[in-house]
Amino acid sequence: MLLPKVRAAGPGTLIVADGFSCRGQITAGTGRRPLHLAQVLALAIREGELGPAADGTAARAAGDGAGDGAGGRAGLRALVAGGTGAAVAVAAALAALIGTSYLQDVNTDYMFDDVALYNQRIMGPAHVVNVTDYAVRTALTQRGPAHLTFPIDYQAAPASSGSRFRRNVEGHTSTAYRPPIRVPRRQDLDAAARVLSGRSRPVILAGAGARGAVDELEAVAEKLGAPIVKAQLGKDCVPDDSPYTTGPIGLVGSRPSEDAMEECDALLIVGSTMPYIEYYPAPGQAVCVQIDDMPERLGLRYPVDVPLAGDARATLAELLPLLTRNEDRSFLTRAQQGMREWWRLMEERGTRADMPMKPQVPAWALNGALRPDAIVCGDSGTVTSWAARQIKIRRGQMFSFSGTNCSMAAGLPYAIGAQVAYPGRQVVAFTGDGSLTMQLGDFLTAVQHDLPIKIVVVKNNSLGLIKWEQMVFLGNPEYGVNLAPIDFVGFAEACGARGMCITDPRSCADQMYEALSWDGPVIVECLVDQHEPPLPAKVKSHQVRKLTEALAQGTPNRNRIALQMVKDMLDESSFAASPAHAVPRKVGQAAATLVGRLRDRARGEHPE
Repeated sequence: MLLPKVRAAGPGTLIVADGFSCRGQITAGTGRRPLHLAQVLALAIREGELGPAADGTAARAAGDGAGDGAGGRAGLRALVAGGTGAAVAVAAALAALIGTSYLQDVNTDYMFDDVALYNQRIMGPAHVVNVTDYAVRTALTQRGPAHLTFPIDYQAAPASSGSRFRRNVEGHTSTAYRPPIRVPRRQDLDAAARVLSGRSRPVILAGAGARGAVDELEAVAEKLGAPIVKAQLGKDCVPDDSPYTTGPIGLVGSRPSEDAMEECDALLIVGSTMPYIEYYPAPGQAVCVQIDDMPERLGLRYPVDVPLAGDARATLAELLPLLTRNEDRSFLTRAQQGMREWWRLMEERGTRADMPMKPQVPAWALNGALRPDAIVCGDSGTVTSWAARQIKIRRGQMFSFSGTNCSMAAGLPYAIGAQVAYPGRQVVAFTGDGSLTMQLGDFLTAVQHDLPIKIVVVKNNSLGLIKWEQMVFLGNPEYGVNLAPIDFVGFAEACGARGMCITDPRSCADQMYEALSWDGPVIVECLVDQHEPPLPAKVKSHQVRKLTEALAQGTPNRNRIALQMVKDMLDESSFAASPAHAVPRKVGQAAATLVGRLRDRARGEHPE
């Protein structure tokens, strides 16, 4: 049924098919060469605001997961314009045989229920356009995935087939879409300004919802004398070199951010529901104003005095002239001094010459290789700590990772999507070997479509975060975290791409710059010390107690791990931002030399 439709399609019709075999069958059977979805998205972005097809009709999409005429060129325009939502159609078994244990009979609509904001099954040809338009609008408005289950027999049926009930009037839906910009009422803005007035230690917590509001955030921070603490998903909402930000918060956070949250008397939350509740001020410690365009999230993590339902940028612009300037700058000045000390510590960790190479080193080296317009896609694991702390996102650059879901293996597919959406920009995935091996087959997608993504993989042959969580959170010896080593450079070359292996911290920066300057997709493999802990900014007593229990119960390489941690602490004894800052400098230097020798001896007794 499908091939005659393709043959009859006009010259301006866009033929799309995701499956390799499907595209081949269409070409062989019709002489028409269909495009892959990635090619369509790249074409749409290059064209900008898509107009009608050459023959004046809406282009039609046909192929895996897209019925004849479903969505069309206007639907594609709406999907691309949003940049954040995604509507996905998944093939299901024949509708007439669903629930009969037929081939591939899986309830995919149930399976996607927890992860999709909109989740429906196509119930017939007359249902396709209605739900597709609504799915796309939902994905764009709520900035999340929408999912449609599309039974195969409906995919293969003519678009005009099937009965249409008289209430389902053909053509009643539309692809028109504009992003909503909401601003709170003036009386609510006045109330927020009154609550923040007179506070001497205010803090701004900004998240992904504050993207695009950097000027407004900094203006409010200047007026309030408030440091800007950033949730990791909002790493790019304010550049890391801004004089107002104290960087990340949480387990991957900075010491100045923790200090600010512990001492503040006012909290302005902008576009964030950062989930680490224990890192917020204690309930009742600070007055709170929260801005979020999802009203149901207001007050989700902290008791809010004035909730402001609205767009972050527009609401901050309205709030700014109502705020009273805080003339006491001591709280902000202290946070800024703390950040200068913090960056000194991060540079020390990122430029150490120890062997094996420390995982902070490639993250720090990446800063010198990133272009001004770079897009960095992070991942989940110990690499989250190195990305949060060592990578300095500058104005004009973008960053994202899995966020609240903390999904491993997100870095590579994020990078592919980012490169398709922004074909002229540098895109870098910063990931770990545990994550990359889960999704490694997708590197072939980058090679096939000539997507010049660069993958920096921190290789420690271990599920590092699970290892440290077992020891530090549970007090258990590490178990089942070792990975079979893989030659990522060899894999890249086997795929027809290029790879580089970095082992020496002294040459890391130069090699990183060279690898990121190569054309086409590249894997940069960085061999690092698997015993380097992702230390929190402030080490808590219960964490030390649990780690001690884990080492005592027989964690492999426990002597080396303990000596490495002690040496790291002693090496940092002269840095005010380090947990070891209380150790006298000369004592620390002398002790570090001795502990280093003991560590090297332990390494010789228990080689990797």
